[in-house]
Amino acid sequence: MACVMGNLPVVTTSFVGRDSELDRIDRALQDHRLVTLSGSGGVGKSRLALQTAERVRDRYADGVWWADLSHLDDDQLLTTTVCDGVGLLDHSPRRPVAALCEWLSDRRLLLVLDCCERVVDSCRQLVTELLSAAPGLTVLATSRQPLGAEGEHAMEVSPLSAGEDGDEAVRLFHDRAAAVVPGLAFDSPGDTAAVAEICRRLEGIPLAVELACAQLRDSSAQEITGRLASRLDALSDDTLWPRRHRALRTTIGWSHELCAPLERLLWARLSVFRGVIMTADAEAVCAGGPLGGEAIAPALESLAEQSVLRRTGEGYRMLDTLREYGAMWLAELAEDALFTDRHARHFAQTAVQAHAGWLGPRQVEWYRRVASTHPDLCAALEHLLAEDPEKAMEMAGCAGLFWSCCGHLHQARTYLERVLALPLSAGPHRTRALWALGITLTLQGDHEAARRVGKECEEAARLGQASEAALSAAHSMSFTYLMMGRPQTAHLVSDHALRLHPGDPADAPSQMRCRVIRLFALSALGRLDEAYEEATRLQRISLRFGEHWGRAYADHQLALIHLLQGRPRHAESHARAMLASKHELHDSLGIALGLDLLAGAIAAQGDGVAAARTSGTGHTYWRIIGHPHRGTPELGAIREQWELQARQAAGNTAYERAYRRASADDAERGLAHALERQLPS
Repeated sequence: MACVMGNLPVVTTSFVGRDSELDRIDRALQDHRLVTLSGSGGVGKSRLALQTAERVRDRYADGVWWADLSHLDDDQLLTTTVCDGVGLLDHSPRRPVAALCEWLSDRRLLLVLDCCERVVDSCRQLVTELLSAAPGLTVLATSRQPLGAEGEHAMEVSPLSAGEDGDEAVRLFHDRAAAVVPGLAFDSPGDTAAVAEICRRLEGIPLAVELACAQLRDSSAQEITGRLASRLDALSDDTLWPRRHRALRTTIGWSHELCAPLERLLWARLSVFRGVIMTADAEAVCAGGPLGGEAIAPALESLAEQSVLRRTGEGYRMLDTLREYGAMWLAELAEDALFTDRHARHFAQTAVQAHAGWLGPRQVEWYRRVASTHPDLCAALEHLLAEDPEKAMEMAGCAGLFWSCCGHLHQARTYLERVLALPLSAGPHRTRALWALGITLTLQGDHEAARRVGKECEEAARLGQASEAALSAAHSMSFTYLMMGRPQTAHLVSDHALRLHPGDPADAPSQMRCRVIRLFALSALGRLDEAYEEATRLQRISLRFGEHWGRAYADHQLALIHLLQGRPRHAESHARAMLASKHELHDSLGIALGLDLLAGAIAAQGDGVAAARTSGTGHTYWRIIGHPHRGTPELGAIREQWELQARQAAGNTAYERAYRRASADDAERGLAHALERQLPS
């Protein structure tokens, strides 16, 4: 069976009704390359788009991809958010839109842009450029208003039909009621009429129906009907709100009133979050005054039971419409500035803690934490840039390396350049920000800019006279020289710094980073015996700290050394170990490098077809990061050598067939196949 690629959100509730709308959208996607589902908040645009995407996904050879734009307040992160959505982790200095256009240019896929309403103008410009560059691209957008792009086919999403027992809204009510109170039946004529009346008064708006269902834990359908009628009648003369909006507004307001006072307070304070809300983060940000920290976890669960929050994995999400309502109340309470600041400082501290814990057993956990909280980290940094520039510089320097390794190079570069342009005094925060920017620029291949920043970092480190600062500057400069094809200079810089600052890596984590550069430089210079000793030493240090990053690069170099010295089985073992570590860190560049070496080790053992498959998967990862191949320049000749071996072993036809099939497969699936086992999620 063919692999279906994509990243569609997983939902746990059933989809009810809208068969005719699904048919119309399906036909529209066959006739138009841009289809926009528009309509008011809560009407079900996102869920309808998701159901459509599930329905048509087999039609798109390169998958169906979802980009959630609901956390964007402006267009600064629009393109990079879409890049994240399609799995592009570009490592080049190009404008993100140029990288995205190239990535999509030869693909046939459906891109779903969800919640475009806050960035309509920018979405229109981006979609126009993407559709022009990528003839195989189709876009399905959701927005409260059409994008206004040329060739757009706009379709207004209406509420569910409501009022009769068999209508869609009534079916939705029964479905969600069964989830709220299992076994609940509406058998009596009075209950049947009450449910139909609720759905009619709520205009069939799905979000309103779901919020009403949440009240069935404490009220009967007939009780809900009576209270709802009086509330809607009270708003009947409100000409400021269209009738449909009044129904949703009333239901949200009613749900708000039915919450306990502390739950209402938490709802308001949670509105400062942009992404997944973890309990520990909510406790740190939202506790205060009458809302104690011990009350947060049960209040979160209660809000989820009332459909104000939605459970997702280990955390919660709040729908945009409900977040807006919470933000309105937070402003009414005059707490918006306070909790926006608390949110920013909490996530700034998260970045600081992640940096401090980088060299240790929680390294993988910190990588995943930084990746999963990306929208909130960006929101925090934006706030601090305006309110506390010094704290913003500290945060950017701490988050920068994680962002670079997680594939957010463009955001890392943008934020680091912004904080470094501020008129702030020299100090350790500035030195760290310069180091992070130097690494980011080198990873993008902008070597001359990286050298300039590295020199500035060296000067800042000299002024500070701290070992970690000096080692960070040496790491930045030596990494740049290594990637420029100057291993001798890279070795001199890293070796000099390590001899000058020989302390424990626990006190200066950049000592570990300099060791990695010195190791790569030694092997590039052909000093393989010294490189082997350095790699085994690096392994011991990594095992002592329980970390993955340094250990992965030690395995990479041991694989290379064994391959060059004619021990391909040992090389294969180390390449697989490296790939397992890099997968734990979600480091696509490291995975691409490891797959190249694994392919070489397999080719050296005479299995040309398996080598071709591994190389094809490697090609997929190289495309994900926006480069044909990276790594130190001398690896190019080694790649050519093993490819020739693989072609000779398999024959050109078999090699090309295996390579093409693997390069067209899903990257994660291909990696699992290359490792001959399923990887942890």
